[in-house]
Amino acid sequence: MSVSFPTSDLTAALRITEGPVDLSAIETDVAPGFDGDKEDGKAALFAMGAELADLQERLFAQGVAGGTRNILLVLQGMDTSGKGGTLRSTVGLVDPQGVRITSFKAPTEEERAHDFLWRITRALPPVGVIGVFDRSHYEDVLIARVRELAPAEEIERRYEAITAWEADLAARGTTIIKCMLHISAEEQKERLLARLEKPEKHWKYNVGDLEERKLWPAYQEAYEIAIGRTATEAAPWHVIPADRKWYRNLAIGSLLHEALVAMDLTWPKADFDVEEQKRLLAEEKPPV
Repeated sequence: MSVSFPTSDLTAALRITEGPVDLSAIETDVAPGFDGDKEDGKAALFAMGAELADLQERLFAQGVAGGTRNILLVLQGMDTSGKGGTLRSTVGLVDPQGVRITSFKAPTEEERAHDFLWRITRALPPVGVIGVFDRSHYEDVLIARVRELAPAEEIERRYEAITAWEADLAARGTTIIKCMLHISAEEQKERLLARLEKPEKHWKYNVGDLEERKLWPAYQEAYEIAIGRTATEAAPWHVIPADRKWYRNLAIGSLLHEALVAMDLTWPKADFDVEEQKRLLAEEKPPV
């Protein structure tokens, strides 16, 4: 097939704006909304790169010139689902100075002394910037639910708090792109085995992953509840089949592209007399 950008059919096929959600009914090894194969998908993402970079630069320029908009890309998924690979293959297509990546680990003592959204709010991207959360506030209703790290009533409160917080962000100019990288247990096993086969990948292997795999059904349920309770028109979820790495990357790139295009970005107008500056530069004597 000829190389072309994916249509809105791809992003629409992934979007969820309300619950309930049944992840078992969503296949992980498919490419919804895209008719091509692996090579076509890679070519389509590469072809998208120049326009993505141009749009991102316009967003950044508007931020410098006093704009109010930005993008928050939230990446969630089980271990090996490809959050790091997504960053390299998609976010890596744009100028890094216009991107802020935050990887959330276990909260510090200071962070635990505040509400769970405190540290998340502090990490929000400034205007004009694409912010990426590698894991996010959703850990506080995912692992916290599965591992019972908070009382049930507190977990319930957090769903409502997240929805209200995201609605406020959207109202103030943030486009929120929430992605659940949907991988199968079988594919995760293959990727973990692949890490063990290569000494240069051993550093990525966590012996705790085997214990987490025993809780797979509980995590899937936690994701279903979280997505169903927090998917809205203002901050929809996107469940992305992630067994095929090339499709996962294409899907994230398409979502970013769609969000940037929807902003109808223009270059900021000069706040000075352009012709006068041209004249002054032309008349300038070379420095001694």
